[in-house]
Amino acid sequence: MSAPNVPDVSTAPPPKRRRAARAVGLLGAVVLLVVILVLSIAVGAKSLPLADVWSGLLHRDATEYAVVHRMRLPRTLLGLLAGTALGVAGAVMQALTRNPLADPGLLGINAGASAAVAVAATFLGVTAIGGYVWFALLGAALVTALVYAVGGGRGATPARLALAGAALNATLYSFVSAIMLLDTASLDRLRFWTVGSLASADSATVTRVAPFILVGLLVALGAARPLNALALGDDAARALGARPAVIRAAVIVAVTLLCGAATAACGPIVFVGLLVPHLVRAITGPDLRWLLPYCAVLAPVLLLGADVLGRVLGRPGELQVGMVTAVLGGPLFLWLVTRSRVAHP
Repeated sequence: MSAPNVPDVSTAPPPKRRRAARAVGLLGAVVLLVVILVLSIAVGAKSLPLADVWSGLLHRDATEYAVVHRMRLPRTLLGLLAGTALGVAGAVMQALTRNPLADPGLLGINAGASAAVAVAATFLGVTAIGGYVWFALLGAALVTALVYAVGGGRGATPARLALAGAALNATLYSFVSAIMLLDTASLDRLRFWTVGSLASADSATVTRVAPFILVGLLVALGAARPLNALALGDDAARALGARPAVIRAAVIVAVTLLCGAATAACGPIVFVGLLVPHLVRAITGPDLRWLLPYCAVLAPVLLLGADVLGRVLGRPGELQVGMVTAVLGGPLFLWLVTRSRVAHP
C-alpha cells in the first residue's frame, strides 16, 4: 500500500522568517508610498523639480510655496487619507462577511453616503464639507445596517450580501442621478464629485475628515485580532475570549466612519477597497494583523498613483481619479480572477 499523500511542510519558512519577510515587505511598501507622495506633489499641470518641491514645502518665501501648500499638498494628504480609509474598510468588510466581493462600492455603502450628500446639497442647501461629512456618515451607517440585515444578519451568506448590496447600490445611484437631472444647480455642484475626485481638496477638507478617518482606522486595527478569531466561527471565537456581537458592531462603526468620511470628501471611488485586499492577501495571507497595515499603505499608493496618472494623461486638464481607478481596477480584478488569486478572506 502506498503512503498517504501528506503535504510536505519541510520547506515552509519558519514563523520568525515569515514575520521578517512580511516586515521587510511592509517597509518596502512604505518606501513606495513615499515615492508616490512626492510624485503627487511634483506632478500636475505644471511639473515641479524635486528641488522646487522641497523648497516649496519648507520656505514660505519660495515661488512654489503657494502651489505646494494650497493645491498639491492638501490633494496629496486627502488622497492618502481616502486611500487608506477605503483599503482598510474593504479588508475588514471582507473578513467580517467572509465575502471576497465585499467592498464599500459594491455593497452600496458609498452609494448611501452619496445619496445622503446629494439630498443635503439639493434640498437642505448644505454646501460645506463640514455639513457633507455628517450626512455622508449617516447615509453610510444606514446602508451598512440595511445591507447586513437584508443579507441575513448573523446568518448572512456572501451571495445574499452581494445581491442586497447590488440592489441598494443601483437604487441609490439612480436616485442621485434623478436628483442631478431634475435640478441643474445640483448637476453643476455634484457632477465632478459623483465620479470621485481629489481636485477640490483644500486644507479645510483634510482637517474636517481626518479625525473621522483616524478614529475609524484605530477601531479597525483594534478589531484585527478578534476578527481573526471570528473567522473560525462564533463558538470558536467565544472560546478564545472574543465577543462576536461586539466585534461586528465595532467593524460596522469603523466602516461607517471610513467610508462616510472618504466619500464626503472625494465622492464615490470604486475598486480600491475591493482590489487592494486581494493583492495584499497574496503576500500576507488572511492574518488581519498584517493584512490591515499593508492595505493602509498600499491602498493610497493605488489611489494617488491613479490620480497622478489622470493628471498626466489628461493634460492640460485632468482625468478624475474615480474614472482612472474604474478603468484600471476592472482589468486588474479580472486578471486576478483568471489567475485564481481571489482567495476567500
